[in-house]
Amino acid sequence: MPGLMIIAHAPLASALKTVAEHAFPDCSRILEALDVPPDMPIEEVEARAHAMLARVRSPEALIFTDVFGATPCNVAQRLGDGAQVRVIAGVNVPMLWRSLSYANEPLEAVVARAMAGATQGIMQVATSRPQNQTIKPGGHDQDKRHHQQ
Repeated sequence: MPGLMIIAHAPLASALKTVAEHAFPDCSRILEALDVPPDMPIEEVEARAHAMLARVRSPEALIFTDVFGATPCNVAQRLGDGAQVRVIAGVNVPMLWRSLSYANEPLEAVVARAMAGATQGIMQVATSRPQNQTIKPGGHDQDKRHHQQ
């Protein structure tokens, strides 16, 4: 079971961890989050990330980050080795939940499931309100069968 880690701009990492714990209350043993404030020196970000990775690694880990090319991702890339520690940029809730749902699988499978969760979890939603079928006054009497089924 790979450990999971989120490195993102503050307060996204801790917010995503809170969302994860909402759906998976026991996930805190395999999931860590590092919020990166704008004024934190990169050396400190890297030192904290190394310490966090050591706690979650078992020996594998998957690191999620928010934006490719930004400081959190750059630090995550330095931690990743492509074999036992993998990095995915563009973290979102469906990706995280899918990873936690399949956390008992090998790292490569969790990576594939995370990527699928990310892409399948985004969709355009209708801009019009859903149709609501209102109940007429007097309700519907289940004992009366005046309609054809």
